[in-house]
Amino acid sequence: MRVLLDECLPRKLKSELTGHDVRTTPEMGWAGKKNGELLRLAGVEFDVFLTADQNLTYQQNLQTSKIGILVLVTSDNRLESHLSLLPQIRKLLEAPVKGVVRIGDKK
Repeated sequence: MRVLLDECLPRKLKSELTGHDVRTTPEMGWAGKKNGELLRLAGVEFDVFLTADQNLTYQQNLQTSKIGILVLVTSDNRLESHLSLLPQIRKLLEAPVKGVVRIGDKK
């Protein structure tokens, strides 16, 4: 699976997603891009976009998005908090991701 890791997530999360082609937005030269443009670019080269931006679903029309989106919901943005979601992330990456899927704490 080709996975794009949003710049709002800890970069070290990339090394935990073994078995997938994972890149970060800065590696792609897309740091600082607005969500709409970022999703448009990512939809061409990636299968899944991992983010912690819970507002993404309210800011963008995702019905036309060509990329699956996993929104990681944790109480903070520490690597350890996101690592607790790895079993769920790995399970979801076993098959194509459709639409937006929230993983983690419900707020």
